[in-house]
Amino acid sequence: MPFLTVGLLFSMTEKNRLRNQALLRCILLPVIFLTVALLGGLRIGAEDHRFIFVAPPLVTLLFAVLLLGLFVRGAMLKIHAWFSENYSPLVNFSHALTLITLFFASALAFNSVLPERGLFFWLFSFFFLWTLANNFFSVFEPKRFLISLIVLFGVAFILKHTIVAALNAPQESYWKELAQKIFEGVTFGAFNAPAYAPATGYISFFALLLFMFGLFLLPNETIEDEIKQIAETSDKLIEAKSDEAIDVIEDEDELTEISK
Repeated sequence: MPFLTVGLLFSMTEKNRLRNQALLRCILLPVIFLTVALLGGLRIGAEDHRFIFVAPPLVTLLFAVLLLGLFVRGAMLKIHAWFSENYSPLVNFSHALTLITLFFASALAFNSVLPERGLFFWLFSFFFLWTLANNFFSVFEPKRFLISLIVLFGVAFILKHTIVAALNAPQESYWKELAQKIFEGVTFGAFNAPAYAPATGYISFFALLLFMFGLFLLPNETIEDEIKQIAETSDKLIEAKSDEAIDVIEDEDELTEISK
């Protein structure tokens, strides 16, 4: 009876885990990354509050390629875990679509914190390029890289939606006065960029938060590895149940001898 219970438990655990992994790879992650891609280019007009979608510049596509390259380098994104000859064509195709959404989500995440034009556009671009390129030639640790990525996007977000936004805001504010003092004597035509409503910053913040959440959910194990782990867990459970059954039999034998 214990072995039957363990067998049923193993079967249910295997099915549930594989089902959850399939939902994560084929549904949840694409939805998350597509949402990031849509929100990353969304802006709210300062005057009429209309929705404006800003297409990502070419440089953000380069940043996305570098970022995915770093994921592969740090084994955070294992290609053999997403594509295999053992998978069905539909599974491989679904995984390909998921990685495509990751690519565009990465590009639009950079787009959400990158000024649209002016000197700040080139300063931010150099900042991103320098940081990403350095990670290719330094000792790579996935956890450390994710933390540095959060800091990278966080600093760019604060700079764009406080200082840069204040410089281009039509109304006077504390941040605009502070930015004008910092850049006093500089020709502000070099920093000229479209003005957007404050709601744009909230949209960008949510997009970045969702993007990081999607990165933490990225699986880096193959389906075969997951089945192997489940099998090992099942073997341990069966072994534990076997030891338990043996102990019960021995106790019953001792009680029988005592009763005699």
